[in-house]
Amino acid sequence: MGGPSQGIRNSIPALAAIGIENEVVCCDTQGSAWLDKDPFPVHAVGPSRFGYAYSSALGQWMDANLGRFDAIISHGLWLWPGLASFRAWEKIGKPGQRFFAMPHGMLDPWFQRDRSRRLKAFRNFFYWWLAERRVVNGADALFFTCDWEMQLARETFGGYRPRRELNIGYGVPEPPAFSETMRAAFSAKVPNLGDKPYLLFLGRIHPKKGVDLLVRAYCEILKKGFPDLVVAGPGWDSEYGTRIKSLIREQEAGSLERGAIHAVEMLEGDAKWGGLYGCEALVLPSHQENFGIAVAEALACNKPVLISNKVNIWREVVEDGAGVAAGDDLAGTTELLRAFPETSRNEDMNRFRKSYRKRFGIDAAAQKMAGVLRDSLSWV
Repeated sequence: MGGPSQGIRNSIPALAAIGIENEVVCCDTQGSAWLDKDPFPVHAVGPSRFGYAYSSALGQWMDANLGRFDAIISHGLWLWPGLASFRAWEKIGKPGQRFFAMPHGMLDPWFQRDRSRRLKAFRNFFYWWLAERRVVNGADALFFTCDWEMQLARETFGGYRPRRELNIGYGVPEPPAFSETMRAAFSAKVPNLGDKPYLLFLGRIHPKKGVDLLVRAYCEILKKGFPDLVVAGPGWDSEYGTRIKSLIREQEAGSLERGAIHAVEMLEGDAKWGGLYGCEALVLPSHQENFGIAVAEALACNKPVLISNKVNIWREVVEDGAGVAAGDDLAGTTELLRAFPETSRNEDMNRFRKSYRKRFGIDAAAQKMAGVLRDSLSWV
């Protein structure tokens, strides 16, 4: 689940196209419904336990299979599979076999500093000194998705001394070509929208994503003629999601004349692409975002993005003129929405898609990773 799993699903087919085969092992429950949906081998050795993704079967699988591979990439931190795979590699890894760890933003200092995460930050602090530091510093290299993620990782914990830090990039596949089926699928999810223009939020309904800031800022600047706002994602049944719905209800009076906020469940498939192709801009005011797959997907659909400066790729987006960035507070989010009209006042209306192809295409990211994997064979 989540961004790292989607990133793996994006990269494996692109790597296969240039001769690098991947298999995935995870501690998900055997027989899970999603297991037959991926075009690459997935070995589920769970069920996992203790909220730590622990499964004794993972070590057994590693003992039986590790020798078949030239490299191991451990995705994410703070869970059993990272430590288990590192220990297995230390014990039985064959000569020349490389071990890489890819934090996927999980070394960002925000996770240790945010007040709502005090218990988890306390847990991570101790786990860092007990176990995770060994994986991070013992890997042949750490893989990062962008330069800013790599810079931030150095600020979080003492004893951080990786052998190598490498920005291997990140990417998303080309979107499918637009079709009327996509428009219809999206319209079915948001029937009250009609043909009105809209801004789109696409992501989890979670405090980290700044959805409360977006709703408050939207209501603050709302005026006649401003696009509607579609907030789409999983998590509406959480305590935070319930609070966001209450915020939206408070603004319902007069919304038909001035604009409206539409709360919808997660968009997938044609409905997602219909939403991205049809929006005026994507909005993501996150407090922390390692990459932002939805940001790259919106650019690929040739749409501008309005993002906080805590989305780690904001510098690249602004440099390319593909969107605007501001602080992850109410003032900054309001600034993003006020700046929206300016995103369309430029002669080059294809600059958003150009930015995607230059920075975030999956083929370029796969080539970069392939180069690192091949170069690593000669490391001392």
